[in-house]
Amino acid sequence: QVQLVESGGGLVQPGGSLRLSCAASRTIFSINVMRWYRQAPGKERELIAHIISSGTTHYADSVKGRFTISRGARVYLQMNNLKPEDTAVYYCIVRGGPYDYWGQGTQVTVSS
Repeated sequence: QVQLVESGGGLVQPGGSLRLSCAASRTIFSINVMRWYRQAPGKERELIAHIISSGTTHYADSVKGRFTISRGARVYLQMNNLKPEDTAVYYCIVRGGPYDYWGQGTQVTVSS
């Protein structure tokens, strides 16, 4: 079974940057789309960015202009100009064929 592992989270001051990374334990075939979600305490899970097989990207308004999703051997989320409201657990999800593979999440805390 494929497992995804996110890394790169941590504590950062407002205005700072982090780069999240998501790696798969095995090759995922027929990748259609890669997504990053986040979930803050007491809030619903939010889709913040995705990249499809063609390379087209899409961002939630809340992160547009600050976050960048990219892919290589892994899927990345570059987060700049972080704000306290970005504090959440961040999850990557990769769709391969008919299946969605989820990671366990990585905590991002933005605080002074």
